[in-house]
Amino acid sequence: MAGIKALISLSFGGAIGLMFLMLGCALPIYNQYRPLFVLFFYILSPIPYCIARRLVDDTDAMSNACKELAIFLTTGIVVSAFGLPIVFARAQLIKWGACALVLTGNSVIFATILGFFLVFGSNDDFSWQQW
Repeated sequence: MAGIKALISLSFGGAIGLMFLMLGCALPIYNQYRPLFVLFFYILSPIPYCIARRLVDDTDAMSNACKELAIFLTTGIVVSAFGLPIVFARAQLIKWGACALVLTGNSVIFATILGFFLVFGSNDDFSWQQW
């Protein structure tokens, strides 16, 4: 039952984050859909860590270069997602209010992604042998 509560709260967090992103795009005073490019960063951010988790043997206690590279790439993707709306606002492609809404949505979405990996990433019951 705890897994269902976590899943519901994570989906609520994702919906709130996407609401802030859509408000930054679709409100009549902003009316620019360029901030939707951060959706690519939402999709790309968990990919390096998921690949590294499949490749790394987690039995050693020491840090692994593959895992460190995955964390570095994920950090670069997250920083780029926060930087893109700021660059758009500085170039006057979007307004600063839309930038603030998109940054708020970014914070909520990335906290939701982090929460997903903290809640569901620890138990690795899935086995490739069933395929």
